[in-house]
Amino acid sequence: MSQDSQTTVFLADYAPFTHRVTQVHLTFRLAPQATRVISKIDFVPNPENADGPFFLHGETLKLIWAKIDGKEVSPHTVEHGITVAIPDGPFTWEAEVEISPETNTALEGLYMSSGMYCTQCEAEGFRKITYYPDRPDVMAPFDIRIESDLPVLLSNGNKTAEGAGWAEWSDPWPKPAYLFALVAGDLVNHPDRFTTRSGREVELNIWVRAPDLKKCAFGMDALKRSMTWDEEVYGREYDLDIFNIVAVDDFNMGAMENKGLNIFNSSAVLASPETATDANFERIEGIIAHEYFHNWTGNRITCRDWFQLCLKEGLTVFRDQQFSGDERSRAVQRINDVLALRGRQFREDNGPLAHPVRPESFVEINNFYTATVYEKGAEVIGMLKRLVGDEGYARALDLYFERHDGEATTIEAWLKVFEDATGRDLSQFKRWYSQAGTPRLAVDECFEDGTYTLTLSQQTPPTPGQPDKQPLVIPVAVGLLSPNGDEVVPTRVLELTEAEQSFTFEGLAAKPVASILRDFSAPVIVERDLSAQDRAFLLAHDTDPFNKWEAGRALAKDVLLRMITEDTAPDAGFLDALKDVARDDSLDPAFRALALGLPGQDDLAQTLFEAGRTPDPLVIHAARQRLRKAIAESLGPVLDVLYDEMAIHGPYQPNAEDAGLRALRQAALGFLSLVDDGARATAQYQAADNMTEQLGALSCLLDIGQAEASLAAFRKQWQGDRLVMDKWFGLQAGLAAPEKTATSIRRLTEDSDFDWKNPNRFRAVMGGLAMNAAGFHDPSGASYALLADWLIRLDPVNPQTTARMVTAFETWRRYDADRQGMMRENLQRLAATPGLSRDTAEMVGRILGD
Repeated sequence: MSQDSQTTVFLADYAPFTHRVTQVHLTFRLAPQATRVISKIDFVPNPENADGPFFLHGETLKLIWAKIDGKEVSPHTVEHGITVAIPDGPFTWEAEVEISPETNTALEGLYMSSGMYCTQCEAEGFRKITYYPDRPDVMAPFDIRIESDLPVLLSNGNKTAEGAGWAEWSDPWPKPAYLFALVAGDLVNHPDRFTTRSGREVELNIWVRAPDLKKCAFGMDALKRSMTWDEEVYGREYDLDIFNIVAVDDFNMGAMENKGLNIFNSSAVLASPETATDANFERIEGIIAHEYFHNWTGNRITCRDWFQLCLKEGLTVFRDQQFSGDERSRAVQRINDVLALRGRQFREDNGPLAHPVRPESFVEINNFYTATVYEKGAEVIGMLKRLVGDEGYARALDLYFERHDGEATTIEAWLKVFEDATGRDLSQFKRWYSQAGTPRLAVDECFEDGTYTLTLSQQTPPTPGQPDKQPLVIPVAVGLLSPNGDEVVPTRVLELTEAEQSFTFEGLAAKPVASILRDFSAPVIVERDLSAQDRAFLLAHDTDPFNKWEAGRALAKDVLLRMITEDTAPDAGFLDALKDVARDDSLDPAFRALALGLPGQDDLAQTLFEAGRTPDPLVIHAARQRLRKAIAESLGPVLDVLYDEMAIHGPYQPNAEDAGLRALRQAALGFLSLVDDGARATAQYQAADNMTEQLGALSCLLDIGQAEASLAAFRKQWQGDRLVMDKWFGLQAGLAAPEKTATSIRRLTEDSDFDWKNPNRFRAVMGGLAMNAAGFHDPSGASYALLADWLIRLDPVNPQTTARMVTAFETWRRYDADRQGMMRENLQRLAATPGLSRDTAEMVGRILGD
């Protein structure tokens, strides 16, 4: 579809569907290129919109026949579906359509992955399966019959009958079409059981291809822990007799929460110590929890329309973050959550793709599965919880489940629950859902006669379509430390509601050092003139783990910015402070590993840009490398000791404690490899009995250009494992030397194992290229052209993945005129591609500012 034919959908235009669906019956006769889908759907008029036009969505469907109340009809084909004359009262629609799963490379609707049939219907994939009102506010129970000679036939709900070549499933809980799922394949299961708190027995299965069966145990354990946690913390019990997870190799997303049948990207569920890193285990644990938690926050209660997407996703992300904090280190989890928010969402907020947590309009809803909806949406929930307190939050959530179970609802209804449960007026707080952009929080301090006055002011920069912003409700968690490091005022949450407000603290013996925005209490950027001495003081004494880390991060950023803009030497005071943190055994090893990390290239580039400077990615890269080398040389003896002390002598365990030890050991190895010519990394690679240490050593060798032999050995060892080979591709793309990046990427795309139609493999290479900032922004522009070439090639095959990868260009206006010109030229080349998909056309247009 060309960009010219795009239609914009507006929140303000919402109207209920003309009918309600009381029952859905679907029969699937599976065949690779000629699957027949027979539907029988019972409709009753909806009194809320009884006079509207009757319309059923449908795309890429071959209609065989259609009937209303048993009489054949001839529907009229219109864009995105059909219209047909209907009776005044209730009626039954029946139809048979033919679809081709085997040729469905977009991976939406019903498609095939290596001989397995599977579905992905969120957001609007069900319309590629059969004619239906494919919108989230139309909810109905589904009965499904699957006919195939494949041995495993799965769908939503509980299995009600089966025989040779067929199976029937019934989901008694009304659901929208986007939650429909079907899987058929030659699969084996990793089974288990779970007893709910009310005593109900639930059958659990993870379905995989036979060679992957040994990689399911951790995923099953994570599922059972998630089920227990949701009962204990939210009072939510599972509501079917069976819960199935299926691992699929070709999948555009991480996973999908279809009722009772979660479909997962293989990378988000399969893990063993030999093939998965600690980061993989943590990601799998979080995603499994996320999709399971959707059973209530997304399935039992869903969105009225897609503008309310943050209602299910923001809340469920917040819940999975809570779970991960309880299962692992809460402080480390919080830091990692904020790193992800700043790395993805702040970038989004500060560029052409900025949009509110609840958008006002869209062209293609697939393009709004964004960090703003997910991660910022979760931060909004966290602020709400902080404002009303733990007890108020618990009361509100209980009321939410009681009031809206079985409904498709809205942000207004969500906030009304909190107002009713706590008595708070949240009309101003609602602006967090409607205003785009990251607020700036300016800080001014004064101390006189024992009174400390903290003046805070807020300002949100203009974003596309929103030049003027109103003040938000911003919870600012503050603690005060005395000059000797004691906490004289414990954490207090200040509510900033005006453009500027002052808060006083009396009875202090000396001027305190304020710890501001503890636990990152709001998704804002703090603008504060704080000396290096005060940052070092907070790094040494702050009792809030997040702000302790933040102080070190700010010190590192200040050092790097001076190195970039003034060509100064690495600051000795910073190196000494870092040394103190590294050898402080009272700190969690995982925390120390994070503290040893440096601000990323994108973070530094954005900071320079906002300061009115034009960032040069190569200069930034060189400064980071110089500082890394200085840390290695200054902290060498400390890092030596840490590397040895953090070694684990025993079998691999994916628990938080051991993962923290390995993280700190890897951080030490990364620095030591810069000064020992890779000796330790080579030894670790050869001795490693788990993927965390093997891949960690390989990354160090790549970083210093000593990886040729290890890369060949790694490939020989793991060529038969597709997920491990994704790591092999991604590591080389992400760590390619800047001057050789385009050549390296081109070589990877010519490799016989580069399956560009597989989203995981494509993202490994092209995503690695995009994250390799110095290489991507090579002055020749070769990397820009290479990525654009591949996006043009991929778009007709998989528009969703293409549209997401286009965001590599979203910061094009930051850079010098030559780089801007080359990026704009490649974006315009994309935009002019004949037949460009709606997904990609919208993203390119927004990035260009058209």
